Amino acid sequence: MTAPTRTLNDGQEIPAIGFGTYPLKEDEAHAAITSALDTGYRLLDSAVNYGNEAEVGKAAGDWLKANGVDRSELTVQTKLPGRHHDYESAIASGMESMDRMGLGRIDVLLIHWPNPITDKYRDAWRGLVELQRRDVVRTIGVSNFTDEHLANIVDDSGVTPAINQVELHPYFVQERMRAVHAERGILTQSWSPLGKRQAPFDEPPVADAAAAHGVTPGQVILRWQVQLGNVPVPKSATPERQATNLDVFSFELTDAEMAAISGLHREDGRLFDGDPNTHEEM
Repeated sequence: MTAPTRTLNDGQEIPAIGFGTYPLKEDEAHAAITSALDTGYRLLDSAVNYGNEAEVGKAAGDWLKANGVDRSELTVQTKLPGRHHDYESAIASGMESMDRMGLGRIDVLLIHWPNPITDKYRDAWRGLVELQRRDVVRTIGVSNFTDEHLANIVDDSGVTPAINQVELHPYFVQERMRAVHAERGILTQSWSPLGKRQAPFDEPPVADAAAAHGVTPGQVILRWQVQLGNVPVPKSATPERQATNLDVFSFELTDAEMAAISGLHREDGRLFDGDPNTHEEM
């Protein structure tokens, strides 16, 4: 199995579904990432704060060598932490991430959180723009940015992010941010796309659609993500679940099923107190 691709606003392509690596580390990370790549995933998501960039890079590199696959077939992304939001620190951090991963370049680099209280995210964004100019990074984007944060960095730099990775699942649908992204030509990536411990597998709109299409509730939610135009990044260390999560391109939800799943949205649907206007992650 392989996923189709989506074209970003910088002209690059990215797989329509990715593989999340938090909190995988050491041997578990290598085994899970190798299995995911064997299954057909071609987008790997990491972060400095996950503490596994080296493991992600090594697993990807080992797999490419063992299978004779060209480096261009993989998209490996990571994220800049809040403690590196100063302009020069952002550049140095990106260089360090590239070295830790050992893959010759970073395909996608995102700012992990805006940290608006610290208020250095504009400097961090200019650092990413410079890293892209130096060809250290292919594609640059952000994570957990609101429409105001996006407007501020675009106004400041003249450069629009290609991606904004946000919390997005049936209990937190992010309708406003998806509209903002569509207006600006930004791709929506979804973290915790199934809803983690609150996954709505037993909710009637999900369970009924699963029964109607002969698939699992998890496949229904990931298909809902894809049909909304999002790129979900699910994580599983289990090969069987990895395969199931990737197999969402052989069926299509009806408009009524899509609307019913989106109707599960809750105003308090976040998984934790992660409001980007107040949350700070260093």
